[in-house]
Amino acid sequence: MTTQALTPARPEPAEREWLLECHCADPVLRLLDNSGWATVDDPKANVYCASPDRRVFVGFLPESPEAAFGELWHISVHGPDGRRAWSTTFDHDVPAHAVAGFLSALIAHPSRWCACI
Repeated sequence: MTTQALTPARPEPAEREWLLECHCADPVLRLLDNSGWATVDDPKANVYCASPDRRVFVGFLPESPEAAFGELWHISVHGPDGRRAWSTTFDHDVPAHAVAGFLSALIAHPSRWCACI
């Protein structure tokens, strides 16, 4: 893995437009579908995704009780024994492209060890 894969495009400062709004799940779901993840939705419009090895789970949960408190995206990573190693949430203000970028970085690093250790 080279760092080039994570190097962002660098537009001219005058051309730069920061991510602002995108509250749909499409950018994330396209990324995960293209990466071979399983996806299931429920009748309430919540979407659940699992990595091919079933160790990472992503939920887009606009109709969950947690959504009332702003938690739209739930991501959890599990160890080989099935226990949750860590998790994070993103609220409804975080653009879906930013969530997709986070997941893209996670997918790009399949080793559980950081190179700086």
